[in-house]
Amino acid sequence: MRLVCLDLEGVLIPEVWIAFADAAGIPELRRTTRDEPDYDKLMRFRLDLLNKNGLKLPDIQRVVAGMEPLEGAQAFTRALREKVQLIILSDTYEEFARPLMAKLEYPTLFCNSLVTGPDGAVSGYRLRQKDGKREAVRAFKSINMQVFAAGDSFNDLKMIREAGGGCLFRPPETVKRDCPDLFCAETYGELMARIDLFLAGD
Repeated sequence: MRLVCLDLEGVLIPEVWIAFADAAGIPELRRTTRDEPDYDKLMRFRLDLLNKNGLKLPDIQRVVAGMEPLEGAQAFTRALREKVQLIILSDTYEEFARPLMAKLEYPTLFCNSLVTGPDGAVSGYRLRQKDGKREAVRAFKSINMQVFAAGDSFNDLKMIREAGGGCLFRPPETVKRDCPDLFCAETYGELMARIDLFLAGD
């Protein structure tokens, strides 16, 4: 049985932290896993900025509620789920993702969670599992699933390389330069064509 695992932000929805950075007027929050490979370092930087600026979870959730999936993402995921099972593997947080999952017709999502106080202040985060994207792919393979994986950032590379098939999707030049061996899809049509090749394989 075959399975497709996709990253979320940058692949199906805009980057939440970039949208919030623009809404809050804090350009430093635009830094993402496309820029910083060390996820813990990135999150500590983000949490420090939130606390310094008195920003809380409801502030972020208000921005997320007004966001929409990337153009074409809804049609792409609908067509994909008619062909194969889809799992979203993301380093986002369930507290952010709910409204956007509704707009994508509720695909299965594996992600992380935030630690918040009674007042909504964000004090930390909980990983679902260390290196969760790769470990999820490994687990699927252990039950004889054949996995295709795609993502756009440094934190997707282990997942893609662990899978039986995969590619990058609209990655930044820094990721492209580091991964000349990986195919880069720039449109949903190209990504679907790559998945179709995988599905047609023996």
